[in-house]
Amino acid sequence: MESVEVARSRRIPAGRELAYRVTLPIDLPVLFNRWFGPIPPIREVRDQVGEWSSAGQTRTVLLTGGGSMREELTGVDAPNSFSYRLSGITGVMAPLVDHIDGRWGFEADGDHITVVTWRWTLHPRHTITRPVVVLIGLAWNGYARRALAELETHILRAVS
Repeated sequence: MESVEVARSRRIPAGRELAYRVTLPIDLPVLFNRWFGPIPPIREVRDQVGEWSSAGQTRTVLLTGGGSMREELTGVDAPNSFSYRLSGITGVMAPLVDHIDGRWGFEADGDHITVVTWRWTLHPRHTITRPVVVLIGLAWNGYARRALAELETHILRAVS
């Protein structure tokens, strides 16, 4: 079944190492704190042991509105990227999406500028749900734009 890929980037005036170091362990409810279309904010993270930093770690992400998902950190390549998988999705997206593979990438763009790229590969649960998953991907772009702007604020606070 064909997956749906979406990506959003933002140039942030900070070094790559700092951008990576702030992003990987960030408190998800702080970063994803508002609805964007059908995509809810993150209400709480549970079952995480220690700082979010090593491949194989898992946690439960609870969404406003009652949905949840299991997140597994699947790859860590400091300070270039980290990747994760969202599975066990419950709530509104459960009948539509089987799992989501996510990746945050950090690319230096000159002195103290980092291009941060967040991507999602959504895997529809059924062929028939793919058109709706495409619409979720379109909404995700706005969600990602807002999250990247919020992330920039946190990274710039770490600079000062």
